Amino acid sequence: MSVLVVGISHKTAPVALLERLALDADGARKLALDAAASEHVSEAAVIATCNRLEIYADVDRFHGSVEEVSRLIVDRADEPTESLVPHLYVHYDDGAVSHLFHVAAGLDSMVVGEGQILGQAREALRAGQELGTLGPALNLLFQQALRVGKRTHAETDIDGAAPSLVTAALDHATGVRGGVAGAHVVVVGAGAMASLATATVSRLGAASITVVNRSSEKADRLAREYAARSLPLESLSGALAEADVLITCTGASGLLVTKATVEAARGGRDEPLEIIDLALPHDVDPAVTELPNVRLTDLAMLADQLRDVPAAKDVAGVREIVAQEISAFLSARRQSQVTPTVVALRSMATGVVDTEMARLDARLADLDPGIRAEVLQTLRRVADKLLHQPTVRVKELANETGAVSYAAALAELFSLDPDAVEAVTRAGVERGEGER
Repeated sequence: MSVLVVGISHKTAPVALLERLALDADGARKLALDAAASEHVSEAAVIATCNRLEIYADVDRFHGSVEEVSRLIVDRADEPTESLVPHLYVHYDDGAVSHLFHVAAGLDSMVVGEGQILGQAREALRAGQELGTLGPALNLLFQQALRVGKRTHAETDIDGAAPSLVTAALDHATGVRGGVAGAHVVVVGAGAMASLATATVSRLGAASITVVNRSSEKADRLAREYAARSLPLESLSGALAEADVLITCTGASGLLVTKATVEAARGGRDEPLEIIDLALPHDVDPAVTELPNVRLTDLAMLADQLRDVPAAKDVAGVREIVAQEISAFLSARRQSQVTPTVVALRSMATGVVDTEMARLDARLADLDPGIRAEVLQTLRRVADKLLHQPTVRVKELANETGAVSYAAALAELFSLDPDAVEAVTRAGVERGEGER
């Protein structure tokens, strides 16, 4: 089996297209189930964020599986296949491992180095485990990717060098980055992005923070953490009447903030209102910019701006760590794929020794037990010495790139029973060894 990734992101598609593919948590879980039910897929996980949608699958072949998995994304886009496919990317086997490690480290994010993707990858892992769509291959891959992401943040200053999407949006919004201190801020939503927004404006010294959300329980919890007030969604208009900055990040299916809502709430106020829409699909009607002194920053604007931002100073260090981790993971995986063949070969050698000793026992029934033990030990040493170099070399050669399968060649040369090799593989999976 091999890992396949089919995805679409801010690097390959415009925000307007990503918006049509946006999934909430339930949608991402359904997509994982659909992927796992595909003919050539044995395991599946989905990473769904505001700027990417990726399906990870453990598959038995490339052709066939890539078509199945791609179709799952195409069908959700309400877009002709020929116009969507050019925006998709595909990574397979070693390339899939490399891609996920880069994603987890924040190197593929809209804001390079941001750490929020770690939580999103962790959610994909947790959802797959709960749904039963993950098995040993993807479980191990995602666990390792999370470890790589944590390591890059622990061993470099990428956290300080790279802003979050929220701070990037505040930088982009005219007059806001320096003016959040003393401003009245309204945050709509109570999920991960809303929590990050609330924490950011609190740290920057906002005079007041109001959290507005459909679920009053979630809004209350977030508001208490940052000494803010919470309001139900029905009170958004009243909150807007006092706001200097509005940040929305709900991912609701329809518009929450219309031009009419803003116009009525402001009641002719002349003070500037900065609106930052970080939701996908977007929460705010773009027509709000037709109102005087109202400015809007959304993901499409950020995507254009961040393409021109130089990489953070510690990106080179992060890339080096990721390269090391990819090399170590792939080496361990290739060696683990050789192990069942090596174990089966040694089992075959043990069987030959046992057969020959049984023949000797039949011919020399009166053989002294001490001599018999010495003969048995000698036969075993001979078998071990004959097999030592081939097994060492096959593990070394497994780390070399190329199309040759040395494990398969070894099995062919010694006529190993395929069922015996498969039995060793299954035993390793059941013990949770997988690809180490």
